[in-house]
Amino acid sequence: MNFSWQALDSRGKRKHGVIEAESARQARELLRERGLFLQHINEKQAARGLAFSRRPSVSKADLAMLTRQLATLTAAALPLEEVLAVIARQSQHAGLRHILEQIREKILAGYSLADALQSWPRLFDPVYRTLVKAGEKSGQLGSVLEQLADYNEIRQQIRAKLTQALIYPIMLSTVAISVVIILLTTVVPKVTEQFIHMKQQLPATTRILLAISDGLQVWGPWLLLAGITVATAFRFWLKRANNRHHFHRQMLQRRPSRELLRAINGARYLRTLSILQCSGVPLLDAMHIALEGISNLEVRQRLSQAAERVTQGSSFHTALESCDLLPPVMLYMIATGEKSGQLSELMARAADNQDNLLQNRMSLTLALFEPALIITMAGVVLFIVVAVLQPILQLNSLVS
Repeated sequence: MNFSWQALDSRGKRKHGVIEAESARQARELLRERGLFLQHINEKQAARGLAFSRRPSVSKADLAMLTRQLATLTAAALPLEEVLAVIARQSQHAGLRHILEQIREKILAGYSLADALQSWPRLFDPVYRTLVKAGEKSGQLGSVLEQLADYNEIRQQIRAKLTQALIYPIMLSTVAISVVIILLTTVVPKVTEQFIHMKQQLPATTRILLAISDGLQVWGPWLLLAGITVATAFRFWLKRANNRHHFHRQMLQRRPSRELLRAINGARYLRTLSILQCSGVPLLDAMHIALEGISNLEVRQRLSQAAERVTQGSSFHTALESCDLLPPVMLYMIATGEKSGQLSELMARAADNQDNLLQNRMSLTLALFEPALIITMAGVVLFIVVAVLQPILQLNSLVS
């Protein structure tokens, strides 16, 4: 059972928190052993807010900012409970503020920070908690949190750049397709029906345009419904682990997505390994922990097999080479790091190079996509205009 308490320490400073015990009597004894003078204690009922806090709607950006604040204040040698109180007081996110208050109560109750974070596994993943635990054991929590903050900020920057780069093409595509659909379903039929009543032979372009317009008016709603049904069925199909694994394997084998998935997952894996190694986590344990940050099931399976090869005595770079996931340059840097004893530094550098290469490729792809989309939509609009104008020009020639 959980008991909330208020007490005074040996200096007369008021403290409060939550403690786990089998009974109120045992809770009092535990508090007296800590040198606290108990003032009030009562059983803490399971609150609805706690259920909410275990499923927080906290974004990755909020988590990155929280980690940076923790790292900065911890490095300033402030007590952890005071750090959490300051961040919670300044936070404008209600859910995050509640989580910080709950973590602070656990710290006051005698939990370590890593143990306190286990109550929110969706927010603080195993990699995050393992790094915090390693920092607490080594007495370098501030340094580890700095590295973790850098790691989260790099991921957030890449995600933000990708989102910003995709906003303009998505908006442009949506507007262009909407305009074309409106033209084909409302404007074109009203204009061309005037020529149909004249019983004149229409040009081929106009007949094609009319066929497309009629098809959209008749089959458009059904096609939209079919697309929504297929997307919903595909989403339910992906919920099964075997189907999701098969889909991830196909994505990893197809040329358009293969290089992107390898670059993203490879850089994330090596960066996580580098931080874990710098925090004093053994390489083999770090390889298993780093798998938690890999979303693609096929990539995770291959890296898990690499960890098994290392267990059997294979070198680290040889095991990764057999996965067929990392480019030769990254494998060469890893092999060099193994020989020189600077594996964590070179893994971090390899991850940085891969992230830079990925961002350059995304920028180039989007730079080519935007003019290509504009040219395509201009061609479609030009076809519609020509198909509408040709009958008008024929009619003028007949009248003259």
